[in-house]
Amino acid sequence: MKKIFIVVMLALMGSLAHAQSQFKANAKGPGYYLNPIFTGDHPDPSILRDGGDYYITHSSFNYYPGLLIWHSKDLVNWTPVTHALHKYVGSVWAPDLVKYKDRYYIYFPAGQTIYVVTAKSIAGPWSDPVDLKLNFIDPGHFTDNDGKRYLYFNSGDYVQLADDGLSVTGELKHAYSGWPIPRDWTIECFCLEGPKVTKRGDYYYLTVAEGGTAGPATSHMVISARSKSPFGPWENSPYNPIIRTKENTERWWSKGHGTLFEDAKGKWWLVFHGYEKGFYNMGRQTLLQPVEWTPDGWYITPANIKTDRPIRNPLLSGTKTVYSLSDSFTGGDLKPQWQFFDEYDTTRFRCTDNGLVIKAKGHTIGDCAPLLCVTANHSYTAQVEMQIEGDAIGGLVMFYNNTANSGILADKDDILANIRGWQFATEKGIKKRHIFLRLKNINNTVDMYYSTNGQKWLKIESSLEVSGLNHNTLGGFLSMRIALCAIGNGTVTFKNFVYQPKE
Repeated sequence: MKKIFIVVMLALMGSLAHAQSQFKANAKGPGYYLNPIFTGDHPDPSILRDGGDYYITHSSFNYYPGLLIWHSKDLVNWTPVTHALHKYVGSVWAPDLVKYKDRYYIYFPAGQTIYVVTAKSIAGPWSDPVDLKLNFIDPGHFTDNDGKRYLYFNSGDYVQLADDGLSVTGELKHAYSGWPIPRDWTIECFCLEGPKVTKRGDYYYLTVAEGGTAGPATSHMVISARSKSPFGPWENSPYNPIIRTKENTERWWSKGHGTLFEDAKGKWWLVFHGYEKGFYNMGRQTLLQPVEWTPDGWYITPANIKTDRPIRNPLLSGTKTVYSLSDSFTGGDLKPQWQFFDEYDTTRFRCTDNGLVIKAKGHTIGDCAPLLCVTANHSYTAQVEMQIEGDAIGGLVMFYNNTANSGILADKDDILANIRGWQFATEKGIKKRHIFLRLKNINNTVDMYYSTNGQKWLKIESSLEVSGLNHNTLGGFLSMRIALCAIGNGTVTFKNFVYQPKE
C-alpha cells in the first residue's frame, strides 16, 4: 500500500506537465479540454472502463519496467498506478488492457510472440508474462455471447483462448481483410493493425488502424466495420475513415490506432494517437475525441469536432491536475516516470535518502542501459546533480536509441561533450567529482551547461539540433527522451533532477 501511495502521489509524471499551458490556451474554460490528453510518447493507447473508473496503458517498447497503467475519473486527469511488466521480454508493442470476470489482463506482443500478464487487482501484483506462442502483433481481446474468449490480430485473424485466458485452445481463423484504401491516397502502407472489438446494441464494431503508423502525415487512419457476430462477416462503414489527417498543414499527423468506448454517462469516445507537426521526435501522443451515432447505426466524428480545438467533456470537474518530471531521487522506490533502456536489472541501482545510485557499465552512452524519462514540452530545461565515484562517467543526454544520442557528460577530471557518438573533453581540468549538468531545449535546439556549485552555470561551446531523433529518420517507433547515464567502472549518484517547462 505504501508503494502504491508513493506512486500515485509522488510520480510527477511529465506526460501531464502540459496542463497549465493547455488550459491557458483553452478559451472555453472549465468543462473543456485540449488534446493531447497525454503529452509526449504514449503510443497505441488501450483503455478500459471499470464502472466509473478508467484505466489506460500504452506500448512501452524497449523501456523497462514496462506497461505503465494510469487511472482517471474524467478521461483527462490521469495518475499512474503501477507498471505491469518487470521481466524483460523484448520490445513491447501495442497492448490490450481488459477485464474478464474478476481479473485484469494485458495482452501484448514482444519478441515475435504474444504474452499475457494478469492480476487480481489493477494495482498488482501482476504476474510474470505467459507466452501464448502466437507470432502476430496487436492482440485485441473479445468475448462472444457465451462468454468464450478470443483474440483478434493485425492479420484480421482470430483464435480462441482458454477460459483462464492463459493459453490458446482453438484454430486460427480469418475474419476481416480491411477497408480498401484508394490507391491515389498518400500512405505509408496498407498495414492493417490494432483490432479492437466493442459491442453496442445488436452489433459488434471492429475498429482497426490502416495506412501505416508513420511515414507521410496522411498515412494512419481509424477504420470501422460492424457485424452481428464477433466473427463476421464484417461490413465496412460507409463513413470510413472515421479519423484521418487529411493534409500536412494540420497540427496532428498520422492519427490512428483508435479504441471505441462508452463512458460512465453513456457518451461514446475514440482514444487514439498521433504525431505532432514539428515535434515528431516527441513520439506518438495520446488524443481523445467524442463520436456520435447515425440513425442507421454507424459511429462518426461530429462535424464540429477538431482534434486541435477545445472539446467539451461532461465528466470534467473543471480542476486540472498538474504534474512535473522533477525528482529529488530520495525515498525507497524508483518513481514510474523512469525506465531503463533495453534492460531491467534491479541489482544495478538503489534508491537512498541521498539520491539514486546507479552502477556504471559499458563504454558508451549506447551500451550503458541509461535511465530515461519522457519529455513533455516543446521547450524546457532539465538539470541534475551528480556524485561520481571510481572511473565512472555520468551524463545528461538526449537519447533516441543505442546509436542515436547526444549530450553532456563528466568524469572525475573533465566535462565531456558527445555529439552523435563523437565524444571529447570540452572543459578540461575541472577535477570535480561533484558536478551539475543542464540541458536547455528550445524548440529542438539544445544548449548544454555545467556547474560546480549549482549556482553559476557555464555553457559549453557545443550545441545540438535534435529534430531528427525520430522514427521517420531512424526507425524503431521510439521517441527522444532525457537520459541519465552511468558509464564505465564505479557508480554515479543522481540527485535533484529539475525539469522546468519553458512554454
